[in-house]
Amino acid sequence: MRLTQQVKAGGCASKLAPGSLRAALDTLPQRSDPNLLVGFDQSDDAGVYRIDKDRALVQTVDFFTPMVDDPWTFGQIAAANALSDVYAMGGSPLTALAIVCFPQDGELEVLGQILRGGMSKLDEAGCTVVGGHSVRDTEIKFGYAVTGLIHPDRVYTNGGARAGDLLVLTKPIGTGVITTALKQGKANEVWVEGAIRSMTTLNKAAVGVIAQHGGVHAMTDVTGFGLMGHGREMALASGASLEIQFQKVPRLEGALEAIALGAIPAGLHANREYAECMVSEEDVLDDTLRMLMYDPQTSGGLLVSVDSGYADSLVQALENAHVAARTIGRVMADKPGLVLRGSDA
Repeated sequence: MRLTQQVKAGGCASKLAPGSLRAALDTLPQRSDPNLLVGFDQSDDAGVYRIDKDRALVQTVDFFTPMVDDPWTFGQIAAANALSDVYAMGGSPLTALAIVCFPQDGELEVLGQILRGGMSKLDEAGCTVVGGHSVRDTEIKFGYAVTGLIHPDRVYTNGGARAGDLLVLTKPIGTGVITTALKQGKANEVWVEGAIRSMTTLNKAAVGVIAQHGGVHAMTDVTGFGLMGHGREMALASGASLEIQFQKVPRLEGALEAIALGAIPAGLHANREYAECMVSEEDVLDDTLRMLMYDPQTSGGLLVSVDSGYADSLVQALENAHVAARTIGRVMADKPGLVLRGSDA
């Protein structure tokens, strides 16, 4: 069974369009609670709720359709992606509840492999599966609701970026277009292997370095809304402008080639519709590279806003921990927005 052929869209590309989601969320009332440290109002990665002066819960839920054909690998990616939101807040994952949507007449061995793959990544994270829930569905969907712990004074949000900060990205982009090429039968095996390595790599090592480093003001993970979509949310939450030097953004091997072959996930178009109104281009940008900036990532890296005096040492510390971090831009004192620039100003 090729899992990618059983679904219309795979991974984070299957998510609801960010503009549609934001429109629905904006209609919801927000309950006042002094212990709610981070809610859904700023589109942050997870909720944070204080339980006493030294502890807060970090809570998130994430599930999606297959973006690869191997069930074990799909389970690993789903787990890594769900854990990422806890890491993006600076938290340590503690427990997880599995979310399973599976056909009534589906092969149970496939389901078992998905579950075992997911547990292998949760074990790596030191996170315990305590249960879950399943429903019948014609399309396979899988993920987890994850709860973590964090000190209330050590929470990272997407709203603290300051003018003068540099922007560091801890993983290359391109998983959306490469997995779409896989689904369409156009992908080179080397491209897929690179994307899988990226998607199955936990952000645990990266956040372990970041938590011990000074100067970090804001952080988010780059997932379904793409670099521009999550950058938009950081810019709005921080009241600042983000300049992205697009030639410095690391990209997976085959990402641009996949776009040239027409492997464009629907989520990329939705992200572009959501974020492009806030994006300006200071230099000529090839449309293939432009589209990659909006590519929906699955289990993507961390986007970190760090004081410029600490940025070089942070990147070096991340590289020493085998995290392929790159400085990709800076934060500017301007109205919220994003600027795509080809090189240093």
